[in-house]
Amino acid sequence: MNKNLILPTRKTTNYRPLQISLLIMMIATSFLSQTASAQIKDVPPDSIRYAGSVYQKIKPKPAYPRVVGYLSFILPLETLSAGKFTPNFAHHTSSIGFPVGVNVLYSERFGFSYELTPTIRASGGSSKVSNLLIDPGTMFRFDHGFTIVTRLAFETSGRYGFTPVFNQVYARSKAVNYFVALSLPNRFGNSDPYSLGLNLQLGFTFN
Repeated sequence: MNKNLILPTRKTTNYRPLQISLLIMMIATSFLSQTASAQIKDVPPDSIRYAGSVYQKIKPKPAYPRVVGYLSFILPLETLSAGKFTPNFAHHTSSIGFPVGVNVLYSERFGFSYELTPTIRASGGSSKVSNLLIDPGTMFRFDHGFTIVTRLAFETSGRYGFTPVFNQVYARSKAVNYFVALSLPNRFGNSDPYSLGLNLQLGFTFN
């Protein structure tokens, strides 16, 4: 007699869904830890942190035209006239000027400067205001605070001419920028021979 024997089958468990779930949890945990780590890191003041990432802030461009004023003083160092050099402090005589003005900046590269310079002259134990210079000019602005100014010159003493100026900003603060300049005044008129000078100017502009 044939008997159909039914062999007992071993119950198997499918672990694939459990493995996938564990893998997803590990990936999520790693991502969250990285995000939290990124959020506690310090960022530079010119950057911003958003959604765990650091982005560079967009610096606002200055609006033009922009008007800035400045104060300074100027020392004539040397003057060449009729083939002869004359220093500022020769023959117990000295001069100092006080240029004040307004710069109208039309762009990062160009501007116009309006300047007045009263000059005090000391000689023989006395001093007086000896001259007033009116010298407007165009400004050609370059990188790193360097500017070339081409000025016209009209003096109440009767002299006139032009003055190239080489200006450099050497220190900056929130309120003012400090600058140093060398100028080469070329002068004519008033029945005097042509003269070429070398001046040193120090001052600051208001931001």
